[in-house]
Amino acid sequence: MKLISWNVNGLRAIVKKNFLEDIKEIDPDILSLQETKLQAGQIDLDMPGYYQYWNYAEKKGYSGTAVFTKKEPISVTKGMGIEEFDTEGRLLTLEFADFYLVNCYTPNAQPELKRLEFRLDWETHIRAYLKKLEETKPVVYCGDLNVAHENIDLKNWKTNHRNPGFSDQERAAFTELLNSGFIDTFRYFYPDKEGAYSWWSYRFNARANNAGWRIDYFCVSDSLKTDIESAAILSDIYGSDHCPVELVLKDK
Repeated sequence: MKLISWNVNGLRAIVKKNFLEDIKEIDPDILSLQETKLQAGQIDLDMPGYYQYWNYAEKKGYSGTAVFTKKEPISVTKGMGIEEFDTEGRLLTLEFADFYLVNCYTPNAQPELKRLEFRLDWETHIRAYLKKLEETKPVVYCGDLNVAHENIDLKNWKTNHRNPGFSDQERAAFTELLNSGFIDTFRYFYPDKEGAYSWWSYRFNARANNAGWRIDYFCVSDSLKTDIESAAILSDIYGSDHCPVELVLKDK
């Protein structure tokens, strides 16, 4: 089973940049998107063979998530049931027979960490939400989690210390998630690999110079460890300032 997660930074824009052709070639069983930046009825996406599920932000042109899956889920949940977190369309949970898929677009802490308190509150609640799901079945947690966990996960870590996405507090929150029983699947296979990034600024030729950050993840419950076949960052696919990330699980 091939799973793909991709922050598309505006779905209406990326469909003009070979998005459908790229997805057809990748051929994921489940495709999770973040930052769709649209409302209901603003796009008619023709993806034969996929069930489509959407969570829109109340604010137009902002945030938003979507999941496309070849297999119909048992249930679909928008948000985590907490009003202050559920107005921005940041979370979609699909229940399948063997696991929950949680597609997440984590709030950015913003310049000068102006939204750090909100971000850390989100981290506390999303961790509790994931652990609650785990009481029923394992969890596959994916998306733009807006954090580079370790120095190895971004090019210029010294100059970015305390910047949003690389503050001590955000990194500690991700460590706490992993310590609670989750696996960062890319680092599971490539614990020391450098230069593996999933986001690059549009400025300063960052992508051409591979001056990036790894902020897009597939994290899975420890109980799924034996089901992980591979993890990858598809950095040769363009169209967004992020590239897709991939997880392959054993078919059951």
